[in-house]
Amino acid sequence: MAKKRPSAAAGTARSSAAAVPPEDCDPATCPCEDTACTLSRYVRTTQAAGGRVPAGDHTLEATEQAVAERLQGMPIDMSAMAAVSNVYRAANAVRNHVERTVLAPHDLTWTGWVVLWVIWIWGEVESRHVAAEAGISKGTLTGVQNTLIARGLVVRQVHPDDARRVLLSLTPRGEALMTAVFPEFNAVEVFVTDDLDDRARLALARSLRAVVKKAENA
Repeated sequence: MAKKRPSAAAGTARSSAAAVPPEDCDPATCPCEDTACTLSRYVRTTQAAGGRVPAGDHTLEATEQAVAERLQGMPIDMSAMAAVSNVYRAANAVRNHVERTVLAPHDLTWTGWVVLWVIWIWGEVESRHVAAEAGISKGTLTGVQNTLIARGLVVRQVHPDDARRVLLSLTPRGEALMTAVFPEFNAVEVFVTDDLDDRARLALARSLRAVVKKAENA
């Protein structure tokens, strides 16, 4: 028998439910903020705007319930799944926020920013190393570097010892841009982690570093 999917109407009804005290809230299904727990960030946003859940969309609660039902009975490590899922969710949320608030006013994409960052940190560096550090393909880097070169932010030259290798470096204009923009970028880093104290931030950084090293060395 097919499982009944939550309807848009049901999602809307749930979204109007009153917040519950933290002590009565299950964080796995009811995210908590400050002194009250509500169904999801999406529901909180639509409630604050006086809006309704659009037909066909699902609240975070509905999605989590669907996942739980789908995986019921399977030998799944739910804590590991939750950790990795939230790494992905956090990375995308921070990236979207940074692109909208910091990079867009400077006509930069996230990938363009990361490429500039790698070159800024390492100075003159081979393009293949830039691609590896930025986590993008050589083909993607070619398009990004051409855009940055056209804007006068990056210069490209042939390696003096091997004409098949390419070196990238920042122009004075690129250096000035990074010097000006990085404090804005770091201000967002402070903003998104300001609910954590220094000890929690360091613990988070160490935990994520361990995840990265495990995945990269696998």
